[in-house]
Amino acid sequence: MTQDIAVHGTVAEGFEAVREEFAALVAGERDDYEGQVCAYVRGRCVVDLWASEAGAGDALYGVFSATKGAAHLVAALLVQDGTLELNRKVRYYWPEFAAEGKGELTLRDLLAHRAGLVGTDAGFTRTELADDRVVAEHLADQRPFWRPGAAFGYHALVIGALTGEVVRRATGRTIQDLYEDRVRAPYGLDFHLGLPATADPRFRAGQPLLPTPGQQALIDASPRGPHTLEAIAYNRHGAEPTDLERLYEDPLIRAKGPASQGGIASARGLARMYAAMIGEVEGKAPLLKADTVAEFGRIHSAGYDLVTRDHRSFGLGFQATADLWYPFLGAGSVGHSGANGTQAFADPHAGLAYGYTRRRFTFPYGAAPENERLVRAAHRAATAVG
Repeated sequence: MTQDIAVHGTVAEGFEAVREEFAALVAGERDDYEGQVCAYVRGRCVVDLWASEAGAGDALYGVFSATKGAAHLVAALLVQDGTLELNRKVRYYWPEFAAEGKGELTLRDLLAHRAGLVGTDAGFTRTELADDRVVAEHLADQRPFWRPGAAFGYHALVIGALTGEVVRRATGRTIQDLYEDRVRAPYGLDFHLGLPATADPRFRAGQPLLPTPGQQALIDASPRGPHTLEAIAYNRHGAEPTDLERLYEDPLIRAKGPASQGGIASARGLARMYAAMIGEVEGKAPLLKADTVAEFGRIHSAGYDLVTRDHRSFGLGFQATADLWYPFLGAGSVGHSGANGTQAFADPHAGLAYGYTRRRFTFPYGAAPENERLVRAAHRAATAVG
């Protein structure tokens, strides 16, 4: 138990319950726990807490699929600008994509995980998976695994490359470059799609899941075949299977920041990005208009996910945070979790932006269970002060 690891940081008046929940979480964790939680309400930082043996509040962690939130914020900006149109066929921007019966798929359906293009028959090498352009080239030639638009399934490691190729064809620039110029740098975000060498000393490598006996029994009771849709989507079927727990050990992943799973951030960076997405931050205008947030947050795919084989719901590039985890949030809340326990989202109705990340993987992969208590406390406080 982490009796010797102190909780550091500050909370605004009215948000003391978040500190209490975080302290209770830390007290019940292993003695090597590292984690951060941050929240903004209407552009003001109201929670900034961390706990770690290293005691570093500015540590950076791999945030896995929470990266998709940053990538699709760029897509939303381009739709808002009129550079991209959601109801255009993907082939309009990217003609090669039409191969193998994919020519009628719209950008809207692509962003809603309806392309049926969760991977390739052969899989990707580690080097390929770090390069969104290479991933996109392979996917353009791939026959989809279901009729495009007919169903949905989580495009876990490739949705950022697919979106990114549309962005590159429409603008001549990568998602990573546009994110840096339009989002990260102007708003001072500690959330990187491509970690600069100067920030690498702050990076903390992830720690693997240590399941309890009960959790291990559940894992053992659910074996995954090597050629299922899930295995293909998580690139576990090829010559170089992906090990998510070791993903960020690859310096190419850290340097290139692939748009599906390569982001590196602090909780401060996660929360501040979503705060800037929905509202003014330190005198800077919101990145998105309310109707753009509503369109990208509106549920486009919901029900049985062909890849994960459970209930999922997606907006456009974002997860439907209220439907998936926290039903007390406002409808249209937008965000994305990450495999190691990361959670990040914005609730426009409450003016709440939230970020949480941790070093060690939790069971099951995805938004860590402790987020429910932290988010509930933050939302209750935000509603009270609002």
